Amino acid sequence: MRPEIAVLDIQGQYRVYTEFYRADAAEKTIILVNGSMATTASFAQTVRNLHPQFNVVAYDQPYAGKSRPHNTNERLLTKEEEGQILVELIDHFAAEQVMSFSWGGACTLLALAHKPRRLEKAVISSFSPVINEPMRDYLERGVHYLSRYDGYQVGNLVNNTIGKHLPSLFKRFNFRHVSSLADHEYAQMNFHINQVLAHELGNALHGAKVVDIPVLFMNGEWDEYTSVEDAQLFGKYVRNSHFATIQSAGHFLDMEHKSACRDSRNVLMDFLKPAAKESRIRYQHIQGNHALAI
Repeated sequence: MRPEIAVLDIQGQYRVYTEFYRADAAEKTIILVNGSMATTASFAQTVRNLHPQFNVVAYDQPYAGKSRPHNTNERLLTKEEEGQILVELIDHFAAEQVMSFSWGGACTLLALAHKPRRLEKAVISSFSPVINEPMRDYLERGVHYLSRYDGYQVGNLVNNTIGKHLPSLFKRFNFRHVSSLADHEYAQMNFHINQVLAHELGNALHGAKVVDIPVLFMNGEWDEYTSVEDAQLFGKYVRNSHFATIQSAGHFLDMEHKSACRDSRNVLMDFLKPAAKESRIRYQHIQGNHALAI
């Protein structure tokens, strides 16, 4: 399964590395949006879950991964700018669906607020509309290490908090990646976290109020950082919101163990391609949030 690789010019300002996994029989295209400090490689399992039922697109932010060498990275990007990049990619690939992981949910909600004309459904995984105490502690410690460009401590922090349910092999890969990023990437993450700590998620949540396509919020049962209960508060902001819980899983969902991977795939197929499966035992399809007031 080899992707078609391209580096795209976005608005004459950014160069974005993309991987397009084409499936001849697929009727829909889905774009995957990374979390912070992640690259296209982190979506390897998710791509396997979605392909070949869908054409799948993965990409690196201009400052990260295989996009970074193609950009000057002279300034830091806001989440709003990341949202604009996603809108451009949705249009370029004529994508009908989008799926984000973790902090990729912020720029995804900002992109959805622009109402890309072809977009039909969205999945936002491991994200919530509030900064609870475990997440605040994680972010504040993250700022401390990121401001010092201390990759060793950043890697340990990720593995000991949001990554604590990952298998040991994945933790080693995760540490190797996170602890060896460029200084600009640490500065970019530090900038984003400080924005979040100062303003919570106000811009993304304000934009979410105009989103009218179905949006699935998928969270792990054991994820205390973006908890199931907190994620369900999105029902106050997104009119057509749906929720699913991946049992016995933490923040990284399909990467943590086989049953979480299987359940994640079933939930995605039930939501994105409901005719493909008859059983929806694990899918908690909650309606009625359309009438909830903020």
